[in-house]
Amino acid sequence: MFFSSKLKADRKANSGNMKGLIVVTAFRFANLFAGFRKGPFFLLWLLCVPYLILYRFCIEWVLGIELPQKTKVGPGLVIWHGQGMVVNDQSVIGANVQLRHNVTIGNREFYGPCPVIEDDVDIGAGAFVLGPIHIGKGAKIGAGSVVLKNVPPGAVAVGNPARILSQI
Repeated sequence: MFFSSKLKADRKANSGNMKGLIVVTAFRFANLFAGFRKGPFFLLWLLCVPYLILYRFCIEWVLGIELPQKTKVGPGLVIWHGQGMVVNDQSVIGANVQLRHNVTIGNREFYGPCPVIEDDVDIGAGAFVLGPIHIGKGAKIGAGSVVLKNVPPGAVAVGNPARILSQI
């Protein structure tokens, strides 16, 4: 999907959510500029370095949202509140995913594998999604859940450790 299409989808998904829109838009530009590092655009990447530093300072240090610039994220990402959110750069996030504050998505061991989150997933506040797991399309992760195993498409997972409450 093209950069402008992702921006348009993000703008539509974050309608009425100004902070989320600002964070996701800043991420999209940082993601684009970080891609210049390899290949024929290296000199252009050098011009983008100040933006990448500013992104890291403003988004990570000021707002407390760790969304690394090289993370693979589909269009329509929604970040509600965002404070304290941590996403490992090796994680993969699909389209139309909603993340809330204090969500952690990452590995269980240093340099270990990270989750793949499919499209239309809704992750509640304070949830942890960790390890080499797969969260299926349309799944919902309850607030405060610790997800260490795969969640099937359309399922609702809650608790610590998370268990499947319902499944389509």
